[in-house]
Formats: sequence, C-alpha cells, structure tokens
Amino acid sequence: MQTLNISIYVLGFLIVLALLFDFMNGFHDAANAIATVVSTGVLKPHNAVLLAAFFNFIAILVFQLKVATTVGKGTIDPAIVDHYVVFGALVGAITWNLLTWYFGIPSSSSHALIGGLVGAAVAKAGTSSLISTGLIKTISFIVLSPLLGFLFGSTMMLIVSWLFVRSTPQRVDKWFRRMQLISASMYSLGHGGNDAQKTMGIIWMLLIAAGVSTASEPLPWWVITSCYAAIALGTLFGGWRIVKTMGQKITKLKPVGGFCAETGGAMTLFLATGMGIPVSTTHTITGAIVGVGSSRKMSAVRWGVAGNIVWAWIFTIPASALMAAIAWWLGRQLL
Repeated sequence: MQTLNISIYVLGFLIVLALLFDFMNGFHDAANAIATVVSTGVLKPHNAVLLAAFFNFIAILVFQLKVATTVGKGTIDPAIVDHYVVFGALVGAITWNLLTWYFGIPSSSSHALIGGLVGAAVAKAGTSSLISTGLIKTISFIVLSPLLGFLFGSTMMLIVSWLFVRSTPQRVDKWFRRMQLISASMYSLGHGGNDAQKTMGIIWMLLIAAGVSTASEPLPWWVITSCYAAIALGTLFGGWRIVKTMGQKITKLKPVGGFCAETGGAMTLFLATGMGIPVSTTHTITGAIVGVGSSRKMSAVRWGVAGNIVWAWIFTIPASALMAAIAWWLGRQLL
C-alpha cells in the first residue's frame, strides 16, 4: 500500500468523524440495550443507560480485537483505501443512521458502516476492490444473527417456563426483575464489544493508509480506548425514539421475557464477537424479542411491525452504499 500524502488536519478530521459515527452508533443502538429493561419497568431510563454505558466500556477488558481486524482488513482491499474512501464510508453511514433515527426505525448501524465501505470502495475502484470472504460472513449474519437470537430467546423462554411452571406469577416477576439486571448488563457488554470494534477497524485502515501505522503492528491503545469511550457516551445520551418500538411494539414483555430476550441476544453477540464477525445488535435483539413472544403464542408478536423492521434491514446496505458513493465524490471535491 502506498502511503497517503494527506495533512495532519485531514487525518485528524477523519478520526474525529469516525469517533462521531461511534458515538452515534451508541446513541442509535442504545435502545437495543435498554428497551427491554425499561419497558418491563425494572429500571428507569436514566439508570438503564448508565448501566448500559458502563458495560459498553467494560467490554474493553473482555474481548479480543477480531471484529476490528475483519472490518479493517477483511471487507475491502486495503490497497485502495484513502481518505476519500474513509470519508465516503463514514458520511454514508452517518447519514443513514440520522435518517433512521429521526423516523424511529431500528436499522443497523453496523450494516450502514459496511454498506458505506462497499459504496465508497466500488465508487473508487469497482467491485474488484471488495473482499468476498469477509463480506459473505457479514452478509450471512444479516440472516443468521436474528435467527440465532430467535432460537436462543425462545429456547430460554421455554426452559424458564418449564423450570418455574409451579411458581406463582408474582414470584416469577419478583425473581426476574433482579435477573434482568444481569441479562441487560451482559447484553450491553456484547453490544460494546462488537460495535466499538467496527469503528476501530475504520481508524485502523486509515492509520495504515496514512503511514502512521503498519498492518503488522497492533492497533494503538488510544484508538481502542477512545472507541469504547465514544460508544459508551453515545449510549449514555440514548436513542429514545427507538425504545418504544423495540420494547413494546413488537410484543408485550414482562421481566421474565425481557431476561430471556436479553440473554438470547447476549449469547449471539458473544458468539459472533468471538468469531470476529461484525453483526447487527438491532437484528440480534429483535430476533430474540420475536422468539420470546412467539414461544408464548404466534399471535403475541405484531408481525406487521417486525416486517417493517425487516424491510429497513434489507435496504440498509444498498441505501448507505449509495449515500457513501455520493459522499466519496463530494469528498474528492472538498478534501
């Protein structure tokens, strides 16, 4: 890879832009971590976001940087990466995030970023710039992550129902109000571990392209810390518009259902992060919530709402890719 001839100001601007995306990721996806624990009445919103933000950041101590490696080196050809490509990818992803946040649509920040990378890379160098193996893993988990969330969430609900079949509803509610604090914490841990690393991957490829770092060197510690801090701060501010959709519009949740949905989502995120696959926390928790609802009865799920969310998922990568391609062209004129 040739070293880019860019000023320190442009490099700094793009790093700040990447951290802004990371902040917005936490802001946009905060609802995923707190919707169930808020909608079941276990925690008040402000206490819930404090809990979620804390565990978003603590993920720095738990997970290896496999997702960052996939994003930074395994989605598009590093040889074509320059500041225009990074600018286009980030602006495309941020624009899509803002639109879906404004309309209260729980789309995927993760797939908006992947779509942004694809759009900017194709705009510069065509489809030959894409790395199929990394993209196939990511795209396959668009389907697999909600299915795994559904499977784990519904299985947890069935197991819990069997274990507490002789307990009174009041006792079950009291018990799982406490348990849900653990499940929400574990989900937030998985959320921070997977999502913060996507921004690390973007900054990593930018630093390598600018000659500040090399592909053989480890990711600088300041990048890791700042990315975890940015997503935690975004979660702290919260994306309140999406909480109601995630927490109550798909299916009505009680604490036991919230516990099973969060646990199923956390299991999926831990699995994907361990495999180095960038997944959508939105897809994962939605699948888990649907799984919990359908384990009671199929009519407990508002399939029309779930269907609208699926359409948003389908459009996310192509829409953010188109926006990124336009942003790449604008970046060529402005930077």
